[in-house]
Amino acid sequence: MSIPSVPSSLLPLVADCTWTPIGVGESRSDVFRLDGAERIAYLKISPASPVVELLAERERLDWLRGRLSVPQVLGYAAEGGVEFLMLSAIPGIDTSSSTLDMESLDVVGLLAQGLRMVHDVPTHDCPFDMTLERVIPLTERNVSLGLVDVDDFDSERGGGSPGALFQVLVATRPTSEDLVFTHGDYCLPNILIDDGEISGFVDLGRAGVADRYKDIALAVRSIRRNRGDAFVQPFLDEYGVQRSDADKIEYYMLLDEFW
Repeated sequence: MSIPSVPSSLLPLVADCTWTPIGVGESRSDVFRLDGAERIAYLKISPASPVVELLAERERLDWLRGRLSVPQVLGYAAEGGVEFLMLSAIPGIDTSSSTLDMESLDVVGLLAQGLRMVHDVPTHDCPFDMTLERVIPLTERNVSLGLVDVDDFDSERGGGSPGALFQVLVATRPTSEDLVFTHGDYCLPNILIDDGEISGFVDLGRAGVADRYKDIALAVRSIRRNRGDAFVQPFLDEYGVQRSDADKIEYYMLLDEFW
């Protein structure tokens, strides 16, 4: 494997490391595990883009230190239109792993517990506004700039055009938002478990204050794909949803298509 070149400011951090590409999840960045003599780290590399901003992830991780178990930012650089973000490793394995030695219902319970942990982060001083008032104009920008990956649409929206789906997004916008701190991409590969407990959260580049259903919707979709539809209601029950809002779940799944 050819090792990517990195900016000079990061060279001391990657010296003498063994590089392993990571293919878990649906990240738009190239992700590498770096095994060194003193530590394990992860390096994310991405062309600078409004859709993927590693600087935004860096800012969120820095703010979340001491508030939630997230990777520590070890280094960041931008050079030649490419961003580089180096992160510490969190112990554990992700909840989509086939090696996870647990019954699925136990995993579902931990996913619900983890989501409550995220949503309990106080928001009074959170600088990251991810409400629909801010995100819908950014979504329209993604459409107008041709940044929406139509090949990645969920099967029920396959063949649809970004423009037409955006009109649906605007027309079906919820009338209210139940605002909490949200992960932004709460799916199984982004939740880590160690020794039977939630050990941390990764890929928080879109974290911020938003409707809790933004996370619930993506968790529901990920549980269906990785564990099966039978585990969705147990997850909602464990999280504490008395009566799920199917319209909001569908809406936030649609919103995610543009990112």
